[in-house]
Amino acid sequence: MTEEIARPERPLFTDLTRKGLQDWCESNGVPSYRVDQIRQWIFGKRVNSFSEMHDIPAKVRAQLAEEFRFWAGRIVRHLVSSDRTEKLLLELGEGDLVECVLMREPDRCTVCISTQVGCGMGCIFCASGLDGVKRNLTTGEILEQVLRVDRLLSLEERITNIVVMGMGEPLANLRSLLPALDTLNEKGGMGLGARRITISTVGLPEKMRELARHGTPYNLAVSLHAPNDTLRTEIVPTNKRTGIEAILEAAEEYFQITGRRVTYEYVLLAGRNDGPEEAKQLAKLLRNLNAHVNLIPMNPVAPIDLAAPAEPRTKMFVEMLQHGGVNVTVRKRKGADIDAACGQLRLTELSLGK
Repeated sequence: MTEEIARPERPLFTDLTRKGLQDWCESNGVPSYRVDQIRQWIFGKRVNSFSEMHDIPAKVRAQLAEEFRFWAGRIVRHLVSSDRTEKLLLELGEGDLVECVLMREPDRCTVCISTQVGCGMGCIFCASGLDGVKRNLTTGEILEQVLRVDRLLSLEERITNIVVMGMGEPLANLRSLLPALDTLNEKGGMGLGARRITISTVGLPEKMRELARHGTPYNLAVSLHAPNDTLRTEIVPTNKRTGIEAILEAAEEYFQITGRRVTYEYVLLAGRNDGPEEAKQLAKLLRNLNAHVNLIPMNPVAPIDLAAPAEPRTKMFVEMLQHGGVNVTVRKRKGADIDAACGQLRLTELSLGK
């Protein structure tokens, strides 16, 4: 199937909200019922161009193609893992590379998406932030990742879950992210329930409160990675401006307002944050909160001299948290043979271009 020829001066169609498309139809004499028809083609029927929308009048299709870009960019690389995880590297502007990942389980298809080109949080184990942050993605560029992945699926498959855990700090780009998630949540969009959408943050307290006030109870995951401020500031430099206490307070407010239990992500780094003392401190920190800990053995990243602990060390950490009264799971690694952790494929591509 052909794609619309990209002309940078045209706005991106998916940057339009439903209301924006409504306004466009009204100003161009297009009946209002066409709004949902057009959106159904984009978000439900997996077309790759306006010309494929065969029940939309040819004149309207031509006008859409004249005024809007269908895609923001192009697929630079597409990798498929032995476990059927798929990863796309997209170029959304000249040199602006982002990644998105499809993770398959027997009962679900989860898409991990990015919100920024690069990342400014500086977490020491993460490939996304090695070159800093270049810019925020637009709403349409965030949606494009989901739409690109959706077109990889078989006719029998459907996207069931979205995790905003790719490149960038999602809460630093709420202005673009929330309209994108609302579109995915809407019945006229992809119709994904809010409980099927998870937003991961390094912990920006005021932005966490803003998200809570938005009114849609998306799942929230806080990337904690350490049980005390001294260690966390070493691992997550932005902690110097916030501190764990302020993050936990904001997370508890999020739970009170939305009713959604907050997940705390904890990347296990051998010899840095995986010892019995850290496990005891983490259990003490979280035991009285309605919280869940998701332990993540670190994915190896070539330029970073850090590694995941051995299996017995991970098991010890799990058991100590459980003994301390904390709910805990260990995230399964997906796509290890295609560098599926966020930022790795982009880093490789940028290195090749130097």
